[in-house]
Amino acid sequence: MSAETPVQNAGAFTRLRRRFRDWRGTRPFWAGLFTMLGGVPIAYFPYATLKLGTMSLTMATTAGAGSLIIGILLITLGLTMWFQQATRIFAGVAATILALVSLVVSNIGGFVVGFLLAMIGGALAISWEPGKPKDPGAGQEETDRGPAGESAAETTSEGTAGDPGQPQPPYGFADGGATDGGRTEGTSGRHRVG
Repeated sequence: MSAETPVQNAGAFTRLRRRFRDWRGTRPFWAGLFTMLGGVPIAYFPYATLKLGTMSLTMATTAGAGSLIIGILLITLGLTMWFQQATRIFAGVAATILALVSLVVSNIGGFVVGFLLAMIGGALAISWEPGKPKDPGAGQEETDRGPAGESAAETTSEGTAGDPGQPQPPYGFADGGATDGGRTEGTSGRHRVG
């Protein structure tokens, strides 16, 4: 490959993957996904007919309608977390409450699987916060300044000047230290006001 070789554009898959990653980063993606996945077993199991060889097993319950409603609401709340980020706290609290209600109404919360997924999704939605956008001028400023934000002219032999983490005494450490605005003169205990 030489310097004259043109740079090839990223493929369509790479562009789509980057767009999806950018979209996912601006919303509580995992919270919505876990909440939707939690709604599926809660709504599915009361209406499922399982086949074990020639025997069919039906788990129809009297609360089947309640299970279906809870499952559909959890899926709707998961989609709300994705597309309405402003309501993420409400959606997270509602998902947590519905997950708790599903323990009683829907076959122990979809055999605990749906309950756990909905609880994790609700907790993630409550704790998610949008990130701060990057400042386009911040990259240039960091190259001119050191890691703590001070320029090379502000550094001294004892460390960095103006570092808020370490107080700077008015006198050097070899002078005996600073006490009440002055420094100790020898061993007699007299102070010279600085």
